[in-house]
Amino acid sequence: MTPQLISIYALVAMFVVATILPINMGVLAFVGAFLIGTLVAGQTTSAIIAGFPGGLFLTLVGITFLFAIAQNNGTIDWLVRLAVRAVRGRIVAIPWIMFGISAVLTSVGAVSPGAVAIIAPIALGFAIKYSISPLLMGLMVIHGAQAGGFSPISIYGGITNRIVAKAGLPLSEVTTFLASFGVNLAVAVLLFLALGGRKLLQARADVTTAVTVPPVQIAMPQSGPQIFGDSEAEALSEEIGLETGQKPNRSNMESAVDEPATPEGSLYQVVTLLGLILLAVLVLAFNLDIGFVAITIGLGLSMIAPTLQKRAMGQVAWPEIMLITGVSTYVVVLEKMGTISFVGDSVAGMASPMLAALLLCFIGAVVSAFASSTAVLGSLIPLAVPFLQSGTGVSPIGFIAAMAVSSTIVDVSPFSTNGALVLANAQGVDRESFFRKLMAYGAIVTVIAPVVVWALFVML
Repeated sequence: MTPQLISIYALVAMFVVATILPINMGVLAFVGAFLIGTLVAGQTTSAIIAGFPGGLFLTLVGITFLFAIAQNNGTIDWLVRLAVRAVRGRIVAIPWIMFGISAVLTSVGAVSPGAVAIIAPIALGFAIKYSISPLLMGLMVIHGAQAGGFSPISIYGGITNRIVAKAGLPLSEVTTFLASFGVNLAVAVLLFLALGGRKLLQARADVTTAVTVPPVQIAMPQSGPQIFGDSEAEALSEEIGLETGQKPNRSNMESAVDEPATPEGSLYQVVTLLGLILLAVLVLAFNLDIGFVAITIGLGLSMIAPTLQKRAMGQVAWPEIMLITGVSTYVVVLEKMGTISFVGDSVAGMASPMLAALLLCFIGAVVSAFASSTAVLGSLIPLAVPFLQSGTGVSPIGFIAAMAVSSTIVDVSPFSTNGALVLANAQGVDRESFFRKLMAYGAIVTVIAPVVVWALFVML
């Protein structure tokens, strides 16, 4: 068996293990990079470490750090309340408000599961209160999050655009973003019409009262002594627990740092909102590095209220960062050992380049429906680069757009993070029936979406 095939089988094994077991695929990928790189490819550990994506790491840390601050100080909750109050009793607008807020959050840098985690409880609460289909509301949140997911300053967009730019392929950030937004918006319209949206056109209710936003965080909040960055105190707490047989009293430590709720529409929240706007302006208009800009703005906001924001660094989406950087590091190992060229040449050698492009879109959709979309984007797009560089006649811009949509729109599956979040928040409904509906819809999307986006962006 060739080294290239061994590395591919190892990648498949990572997907399988990460799907079956609750193990972060990034951990698997780092170990795979070490073992495959040293034992199979004969690479040194220094060469493997050199493949670590430092720029992408900085981007992910900066964005999630800034959004943790915005969540902590109530800015995100405040914006959700403002949007809901803007409905002014028009129930028909509520699903679209949820779609729009989710899209805005991901388009300016929130991780997709984070946006869904924030909006899904609110959306499904409205669904029960105003007799809106819970399935419709849950799917509107997911498709909204995916619609904004490929903006130039988003996490999905950053991953995809960096890979394409590094490969020297033609790059159109706007095309990828509009493709994702357009397809998800079109699907949302069809869902709205099919799942009872027309009945809501004449319905009205008083929704201008206060809206309760569940305390769901962008990322899992830290607790205990580690919120102060004191690893020794944390270790001591665990040691005491082992010796005494008692769990550390976290409630006292947590209450010591609890802060009163920030008044809605406070000056601090206005400044935070201006900071998010400034992020978009500096990155899009002046082409500054999004990671450095996000961390700089986050530091400025932390300096304004350091006590309130002391938890923010612990709320950075470390599992997602571990996953993305681990897969990216493994892909660099594959590239150096010739696996990328091997796969690309094999695909390019198919009789029909268009059929090869469709096959890759299907692979992206199927794998992503059961695994992480970020992992799929980080691994499959590099595998397609040689195929796109070989002069097959397939438009790189169109193919990247098709692959991006295929690999993310299937996150409606209950086996994916976003689908699972919606299922977990589906209160007041038959959970088994809701699961079956979500699974059936996910299967339909997984089969149909790759063909549709391939026809739209590759064939045309």
